Amino acid sequence: MALRGLDLLVLLKTLCLGPSWTLAELATSVGLSVSETHAATRRLRASGLAGPGDTRPIRPNRAATEEFLIHGLRYAFPAALGEVTRGLVTASSAPPLAALLAPTGDLPTVWPDPDGETRGLAVTPLYRSAPEAARRDPRLHELLALVDALRLGRPRERNLASQELTRRLKGTIAA
Repeated sequence: MALRGLDLLVLLKTLCLGPSWTLAELATSVGLSVSETHAATRRLRASGLAGPGDTRPIRPNRAATEEFLIHGLRYAFPAALGEVTRGLVTASSAPPLAALLAPTGDLPTVWPDPDGETRGLAVTPLYRSAPEAARRDPRLHELLALVDALRLGRPRERNLASQELTRRLKGTIAA
């Protein structure tokens, strides 16, 4: 089984939800069907990014998640900038990195989204429902933006993103 972008969206959302949720709630929150979400949890378990067994809800393996996101993500899920479009900010253009980096004058990076309010360079999200899920959950938006900075950023941006991601994974993400 190969990981898919929707699997990472599910994994990051479970980090935001904490220990108590149902598969149906998770599916709704990320814009997937229950069957797609269930298949994603199976692939996460098989990859080691979530605890083994049939426990529900899944328990993310934070150490493995950190290692994969920081060291393997940009190779497994590469990203490239596209054309100028309207969308939702991501990578170093979104919180938390936007506050840590000095403005460069470059166009921001955005996930294409007709409801977006920012014009910038398009980057394809990990999964098509990610922008809508991020709009509903600011913590998920931050995690997805950090992930995009790891996929897309220059060395300094990747370093800051990995520090911020590590801090979030070692702390408690869920409220």
